[in-house]
Amino acid sequence: MKNSLVATAILFSAAVSAQNKPISQTEKDSLNNLNEIVITTDAIVGSKFKAKNKAGSTYFISPKELKAFNYDDVSRILRTVPGITIQEEDGFGLRPNIGMRGTSPNRSEKITLMEDGVLIAPAPYAAPAAYYFPTVNRMQSFEILKGGSQIQYGPYTTGGAINMVSTQIPNSFSGRVIASIGSFNTKKTYVNLGDDHKNYGYVLEYNNRNSDGFKTIDNSSKNTGFEGNDYVAKFRINTNADAKVYQSLMAKVQFSEDLANETYLGITDADYAANAYRRYVGSNEDYIESEHKQIMLTHLIKPTANFTITTKAYKNNFSRNWYKLDALKLGANRLSINNILTNPTTFNAEYRAVTGQDNTVDNALLVKANNRVYGAKGIQSVANYRFESGKVKHDIDFGIRYHEDYEDRFQWVDGYKIQNGVMNRTSNGTPGTDANAIVKAEAVAAHILYNLQVDNFTFTPGLRYEDIKVSSLNYGTADLNRAGTNLVQAVNKTNVWIPGMGILYKINDDYNVFTSIHKGFSPPGAKVGEDAENSLNTELGFRFRKNALQGEIIGYYNDFSNLQGSDSMSGGGTGTGDLFNAGAAIVKGIELLATYDVIDNREKGFKLPVTLSYTLTDTELKSNFNSSIWGTVKSGDEIPYIAKNQFALTTAFETERFSMALSGKYVDAFRTLAGSGTIAASNKVNSNFIVDFSARYHLNQHISLMGNIVNLFDKEYAVSRVPAGLRPGQPFGINFGIMAQL
Repeated sequence: MKNSLVATAILFSAAVSAQNKPISQTEKDSLNNLNEIVITTDAIVGSKFKAKNKAGSTYFISPKELKAFNYDDVSRILRTVPGITIQEEDGFGLRPNIGMRGTSPNRSEKITLMEDGVLIAPAPYAAPAAYYFPTVNRMQSFEILKGGSQIQYGPYTTGGAINMVSTQIPNSFSGRVIASIGSFNTKKTYVNLGDDHKNYGYVLEYNNRNSDGFKTIDNSSKNTGFEGNDYVAKFRINTNADAKVYQSLMAKVQFSEDLANETYLGITDADYAANAYRRYVGSNEDYIESEHKQIMLTHLIKPTANFTITTKAYKNNFSRNWYKLDALKLGANRLSINNILTNPTTFNAEYRAVTGQDNTVDNALLVKANNRVYGAKGIQSVANYRFESGKVKHDIDFGIRYHEDYEDRFQWVDGYKIQNGVMNRTSNGTPGTDANAIVKAEAVAAHILYNLQVDNFTFTPGLRYEDIKVSSLNYGTADLNRAGTNLVQAVNKTNVWIPGMGILYKINDDYNVFTSIHKGFSPPGAKVGEDAENSLNTELGFRFRKNALQGEIIGYYNDFSNLQGSDSMSGGGTGTGDLFNAGAAIVKGIELLATYDVIDNREKGFKLPVTLSYTLTDTELKSNFNSSIWGTVKSGDEIPYIAKNQFALTTAFETERFSMALSGKYVDAFRTLAGSGTIAASNKVNSNFIVDFSARYHLNQHISLMGNIVNLFDKEYAVSRVPAGLRPGQPFGINFGIMAQL
């Protein structure tokens, strides 16, 4: 398959395209109050105008909006986008868990994550759990696609796709430095320098974030924070702008290194009530250390004014070792930390050991080195051709991608004991003796999308094709040299056609209505019996703009013939990573987004917009089965970790020199095991309403002062019960900073 696909990719790279189509004068005239546009080969949408004129649910978060709060936590950036479910974990957004339209948020494994139009999860096909997430500070805009608008971007087409557009090469020489300090000894430094010339341009970035964290480990001086560094360089060469055939070639190199003293070990309900920010001594040695490297080449050619071809070749490498308490063994039986915290009375001896109350024998605490290496590489091309025939406008996208990725597990377990309330290592495990396996994937994907505009109608039929081969090589815990003496292999091949259709009707310049229908799909795993996820997804939306009020309301209905789940430790399971079939299910909901300009005095430079977003998500499982993740499931049960109601309210007062913004997000209570009716206290994460505040003052055109407050009212709230026990969100935190720019 590999040779034929490479040949196909090369053949079609002569017919493949960029998404940086020029904006017409009509569009420019319509952009007055729609914030900035981003025209680049890395963007999919590029502006709020384009987002509001797609035949499918689409959102664009502009550079201006990102600057309002200066967030480095994507869960807070996405809080105003309806239809998104975010399960917090560490309080800083280091590894966000994002779901869309009822998909599981665990490790963002059920959505298509991209950076600059390229898949960015460590192994999107073989092991999609996103233990790596790009540094948010270096993103220029966010593009969120749901419903029929996402058909071009796979392999996950059920919930949606998120594309993060990194800092682009500037139009002229510019530089920026942002430095801040705040609560929990949190410090951030960002440096950016770039320039653009007639035939070349560049941008360089450095990003550092570190904090001592807001939790305290019993009997320990070790902090619970993190430190990360991120380096990016982009360099572009290009022909003259008026060349007969315009071409450009851009190289992007990225490297990041991160260390976080994070744990899978939460606390019991009783301990949470006493001190939500406590960590047990059994988590003292837990940390995750990781490195990410990316090389990407982007070639753009415009043979004619209305025909563009963009080709991207990319290689991502990610390595990480999450060293964390996994289980206790006080006698003959090994007991997982999840079981201990779920039943601390039944397993009182283990609970007393993990909390450091009792001394233990050697090797009673088993700390696993979840050592893994990931790789992904590929080449993709997208060709766009636009033309008009009379009053009819045609816009055709054709794309093809060849992709390979893998996950390599080479894990071991070290032994510890508790002595006088302190953890001490008592044995060193041998690498490979806990897990010694490789899962790899090869995939070719192609799509065609046709935008046909006739009078006030826009028809958008599309078709995606995925040909996927996933294979696993389990060498076993005795074959550390991987000679293959006890090799267990599995191969799963899938090819699927994913059709979609969108229709938009422009009633006038202020109102449009749209609908879409498409096939939802998630790839299967490597093992026999792990089926693909399949659904039929429909949506109906109405967009409006009347004087100072604008927004949209969307209703959607996703009918699953087979819903897919995964057995992961991060989701509270055993950690095998195996997929399971949850059978038929229904997910339906309503998404509302509305903005009202209370004040919009352009002459005096005053603005006061208020934005409300609301999400209703209703889920229903249609099958009976048992799961280590979801519990005993009965037909009629709700999918866990999906809040039924969410709403966010944001307001920002802006003048030429001063701005301040207030943002609040409400998340309904949700269940952690499948069920119906009243949520049992032991399976419940309570509702919360968290408010943030930010302010910025421009001393002059080069220097600005800024500050923000996270959790303004210091609300103590739980965000999850997985992987093991309750864990809190970030408490009140204040940060002050300065920005200097050329």
